Amino acid sequence: MSASFATPEGLRAVLQRLHDRESVGYWAWRHDPEAERLMQFTICKYRSLARTHNCEPEDSAYAAFEAMRTRAVRRADDPWAVITRAVQVSLIAEERAAGLLCSTAQARRREIMRHHDARRFGEDETGFLERLAESRGPSTVDPAPAAPRVKPGETTPTTALEALNLVISMFVALGWPSGSATCTLDYIATRLMEAGDRHIAHAYLRRDLAGRVALDLDRDSWATVLRIVLGNPDKAAAATRAGVGVLAMLVCDWKVVDLLADDGLVVEIRDSAPKVARRIDV
Repeated sequence: MSASFATPEGLRAVLQRLHDRESVGYWAWRHDPEAERLMQFTICKYRSLARTHNCEPEDSAYAAFEAMRTRAVRRADDPWAVITRAVQVSLIAEERAAGLLCSTAQARRREIMRHHDARRFGEDETGFLERLAESRGPSTVDPAPAAPRVKPGETTPTTALEALNLVISMFVALGWPSGSATCTLDYIATRLMEAGDRHIAHAYLRRDLAGRVALDLDRDSWATVLRIVLGNPDKAAAATRAGVGVLAMLVCDWKVVDLLADDGLVVEIRDSAPKVARRIDV
C-alpha cells in the first residue's frame, strides 16, 4: 500500500499538518513518524537524480526538506513538481561547487557557473609559457619560435608541471603536510591558468575567502603563499626575484637549491604552513 504523501494532495495534507504543529511549538519534523517516512521516501525518490549529479542521496533529502517547509510548496498545484525542481537546482549547485572548489552559494551565481571545473595544473600545459611571457610584459620574440634543439650534455627546459611539482616538494620539505601543499599549489596554479596573468590571478586569489578557508590557511599565511608562488604584486618589486615568484623562476630553470639558499624564503614557507601542521610540530 502506497503512502498517502505519494500523491500531490496527500503530500499537501502532511505538510500542512506538520506546519500547524510547528506553529504551536511542536518539533514535528523531528518526532513525527510520518515525517520520518516522508524523508525516507524522498531519499528513494531522488536517489537516481542525486547520482546523476554525483551527489549522495541524502543531499537530495536535505534540499527537499528545505523546500517542503516553504509556503510556496504547500500552496502549489503540484507540490512534488516544485520540490523536484528545487532538488534538481540544489544538486546542480552541489556538483558545480565540488568542481569549482567553491561554496554552494557561489556556485549558484551565473557568473561563477559559467567557469569550467578546476583541474590539476599541468593537465593542459599548452600555452602556459606563452601566458607567462605575456604577464611579464611585451616581447619582441617571434610568437611562434621553433622548438630549441637540446645538444648532447644539456638538460631539457623545465615544464610547467615539473615546476609545480618542484614547488610542492619544496613546501613539503619545509614542513607542509603533503596533502595541504598539493591542494594549495594546485588551487593557485589552476586559477593562474584561468586568469592567464599572474597579477590578475594574485588579485583574485587574495580576495578568495572560500578557497582560503577550504585550504585551512589564515589570512597572513595565504598572503605569504601567494606572494611566494606568484610574486610580489608591488610594482617596485617587478624586476626582482621576489616580484617574479618561485613558480616562474623554476619554469625559467632556476634550481631549488638556489631558492633554498634564501633564508628568508625558507622561514616564510615554514611559518606559512597550516595551523594543524604547526601544532603537531610543536
